[in-house]
Amino acid sequence: MKSDSSKILYVINDAAVRYKGIIPDNCWHEPYMSKQELVDELTDGVRMFGYNRNNKLIGVIGIQEIKDVILIRHAYTLTSYQGKGIGSALLKYLLKRNQNSRLLVGTWRKARWAIRFYEKFDFILHTKKQATQLLKKYWKIPLKQIKNSVVLERN
Repeated sequence: MKSDSSKILYVINDAAVRYKGIIPDNCWHEPYMSKQELVDELTDGVRMFGYNRNNKLIGVIGIQEIKDVILIRHAYTLTSYQGKGIGSALLKYLLKRNQNSRLLVGTWRKARWAIRFYEKFDFILHTKKQATQLLKKYWKIPLKQIKNSVVLERN
C-alpha cells in the first residue's frame, strides 16, 4: 500500500502542475497533494484505480461512494502521457463498473480541458447554484474551493 500511495502521489502531483496559474493562488499549494492528504482520502473511502504501462503507473482515477452518489475523485495522467487516451480508458472502466449509479465529478471552473473531457462522456455541467449545493452536500472542501469549482453529472 505504501509503495502504491507514493506512486499515486507522484502521478497526481506531476499532472496537477497543469493547474498552476489556472486555479486561484489561494487554492494552489506545493505539492498539490501531500502524502497525508492522500492517506486521509483513502481512509475516507476513496478507492483508486491505476493504469500501468511497462510496469509503470501512468494514470489514476478514484471513486468515493457518498450517500446516494458516486464521486469521481483524483483523475490524473502523468504529463508526458496526457492526450494519449489514458484518462479516457480509466473513465470508461469506471463508467462500465458503475452503470446504474449517479456519478458526480468536481473540477476547477477554469480547467476548461477537464470540463470538455467529461462532457465528451455525456456528463452535464450543473449551474453554479446547483454545483455549490452539490459541493457542500457531497464533498469536504473549503469554501474558497467551492467558489472556484464546477460539478458535472452523469446518470
